[in-house]
Amino acid sequence: MAETRPLPVVRSIAALRETVSDWRRQGFTVGFVPTMGALHDGHLALVHEAGRRADRVVASVFVNPAQFAAHEDLGTYPRQEAQDADLLAGAGCHLLFAPTVEEMYPADATTTINVGGPAEGLEGEFRPQMFGGVALVVAKLLNQVQPDVAVFGEKDWQQLMVVRRLVRDLDIPTEIVGSPTMRDGHGLALSSRNAYLSAPELEVARRLNGVLAEAAVAAASGVALETVEEDAREALLRAGFSHVDYVAVRRAGDLAAYAGGVADAPGRILAAAWLGRTRLIDNMAVAAGA
Repeated sequence: MAETRPLPVVRSIAALRETVSDWRRQGFTVGFVPTMGALHDGHLALVHEAGRRADRVVASVFVNPAQFAAHEDLGTYPRQEAQDADLLAGAGCHLLFAPTVEEMYPADATTTINVGGPAEGLEGEFRPQMFGGVALVVAKLLNQVQPDVAVFGEKDWQQLMVVRRLVRDLDIPTEIVGSPTMRDGHGLALSSRNAYLSAPELEVARRLNGVLAEAAVAAASGVALETVEEDAREALLRAGFSHVDYVAVRRAGDLAAYAGGVADAPGRILAAAWLGRTRLIDNMAVAAGA
C-alpha cells in the first residue's frame, strides 16, 4: 500500500492564493471544507464529498474566536494539527490552510456581519454571538479560497442554513453543499466535543438521537408541535441530560415556525442539551407533507 504523502500546509492568505491560482491556471476546480480541527470521520466525509465534486480540495483548520463567548470553551477546544493533517491527507485533501488568529483578524480590523433570518432563535438565542462570528469567518474563508464548492455538515443544520443565506445575500459564487450527519454505531452524531464526555455521559448522549427520531415521527404524523417538543424535552431529561436548551420543529429550508402549530411541510427537529459541562446538538428530518 502506497504511503500517504505529507499534506502541504500554508498559514498565510498570500500562500493560499498562490497555490489556488496555480491550480486554476491548470484548469482544476476547487472544493473547500472549513473546520475547527480535532477532526473525526464526520469531517473526513466532508473532504471525500468535496473530492467527488472538485479536482482539488482545500481544508482549513482554524478555531474561530469570533464565534465563542467569553464563558465558552475557546481555550480548551481540542487542538491537534499534526494529527489533523495526517487524517486530511489520507482523505484526499490537497492543501491545509491553518492561519493564525492574527492572519485572519488583524489588530485594526473592524468589520462585522449581522445575520438574521435562519440565524434567529435556537442557537441564535442561546449563543447570540455565534452566527455573526460564523458568518464573518466563512465570508473571509470563501473570499480567500474562492472555491467552486464548499461542503458543510448537516449536523449543524442551522449553521448550514445561515451559510446558504449568507452566500445568497452577498452574491458569493460558491455552491454550498450539505453532507449528511455521520453517527457512531449507537446513532450519536460525531462531534469534536464528544471527547469531553465521560463513559457514563457517553451512554446518556447516545439516547439523544433516539428521542429525536421518535419526536420526528410524531411531528410528521400530525401531533401538535407544542406537544412533540415538550414530550421530547421531558424524555431527554428522563434519559439523564442535565439541562435542555431547546427542542424545536421548524421548516427545513428557512427554519421558520409552522404557522398552524403542526408540521404540514418537510421540516427539521433540532435540539441542544447538556451533559454536565458538555453541550450537544443534533437534528433530524421531519418528513411531513413530503
